[in-house]
Amino acid sequence: MKRLSDELTVSPQLPIEAIDEIAKAGFKTVICNRPDDEDPGQPSFAEIAAKAEAAGMKAIFQPVASGNVADTDADAFAANLAAAEKPVFAYCRSGTRCTILWSLASAGKLPVQDIIKSASDAGYDMSALVPRISARG
Repeated sequence: MKRLSDELTVSPQLPIEAIDEIAKAGFKTVICNRPDDEDPGQPSFAEIAAKAEAAGMKAIFQPVASGNVADTDADAFAANLAAAEKPVFAYCRSGTRCTILWSLASAGKLPVQDIIKSASDAGYDMSALVPRISARG
């Protein structure tokens, strides 16, 4: 788990057995940014959602193809994040896609260097996104 902000923590693929622990840690919403069947054997969003909802969390499915994060995806992520009960736990294959979405969604709300630093502190290098973040801000 990598904390990007007070409202958002990201991670690689969420195992079903970790959902109860995430709920106990205080998370209120889970966002899945991974398409179903991206990798063999990954739990489906329906499985994750059922377990998350049973644990008292809301689950949001916003699949984004790896390596293909569009501005519209970032806008949708910003809307999902704004509407979600906090804190939010988002996951994808490695956490990178979620971090890209958050970085682009945070443009204009946070200084670009703060976005890059928060991502870097969490272990994600978003420096290549500086022009896109700046253009969105």
